[in-house]
Amino acid sequence: MTTAVFKSYKNGYYTFEFEKGHDMVFEEIHPKALYKYNLKSDSSYIDKEFQLTYSEVIEDTDEDLVIYRIESLKLL
Repeated sequence: MTTAVFKSYKNGYYTFEFEKGHDMVFEEIHPKALYKYNLKSDSSYIDKEFQLTYSEVIEDTDEDLVIYRIESLKLL
């Protein structure tokens, strides 16, 4: 698990800030995690620290296209 701060949700993308100001954008969140934390519309989660795990999904049709998906999410 990794620790990151939720920064924003915009146009289908979830942005989290990791150590040293490194931002990472996720296109997908596992439905169970999204159900527990409604990051799309609840702005109270902005600037909150989460523990998360994520995976890289490589598209079969385009090996250069990688989608980052949050698998689990826990508010700290």
